[in-house]
Amino acid sequence: MVTSPATLDVLNERIIACERCSRLRAYCVEVARTRRRAYADWEYWGRPVPSFGDPQARVLALGLAPGAHGSNRTGRPFTGDGSGDFLYPVLHEAGFASQPTAKSRDDGMRLTNLWITSVVRCAPPGNKPAPEELRNCAPWLDQEIALLRNLRIVVCLGHIAFDGLLAHAQRTGQLKTRAGFTFAHAAEYTLPGGLLVLASFHPSLQNTNTGRLTRAMFLSVFQRARQLAALPAG
Repeated sequence: MVTSPATLDVLNERIIACERCSRLRAYCVEVARTRRRAYADWEYWGRPVPSFGDPQARVLALGLAPGAHGSNRTGRPFTGDGSGDFLYPVLHEAGFASQPTAKSRDDGMRLTNLWITSVVRCAPPGNKPAPEELRNCAPWLDQEIALLRNLRIVVCLGHIAFDGLLAHAQRTGQLKTRAGFTFAHAAEYTLPGGLLVLASFHPSLQNTNTGRLTRAMFLSVFQRARQLAALPAG
């Protein structure tokens, strides 16, 4: 029987060592071995990506999965790719991040009242994890949310993250059915246990380059998250 981790640091250590999904592990290792030409001098992380942020956070930002040449390279969520280049300036303006740019694990970035994680911890080919891979990763999210003692609201970045949170609520007995929960940008819900849910389009280049998600729209989501978490304005 696997015991529950006592701290978020211990949980992160277990996540880094995870080998549950052979397809994902093989893909991440191969990407780290071959690298992209622009990052030929980098030593890629190439392992499951641990979560990042303030252990006392009231707000959780839940994404999809690491990017092959972003988090799989740097070892930190939303660091080193286009999604992170869009996300962190907004987090900085909203008062959650200490600086507007995220380049590496040792760039000095600090988060306040925010924890960042994802429903899948390894980069999937084509950014599309298989259903079995989503299930394999699900216990990490369950344990993580249990350890975030001050958590009040989850900002779901994209439809898969939204579905992942509802699946968590069902697994943990907070929700019997997903009826009435529909993904839409800026949609707000309250789970029966009191946890608040705020949805957003994912800050992928597909969304940001086409104008489907603008900076103003994204900033509004995190400003609303501060309000719902009873935090002072950023």
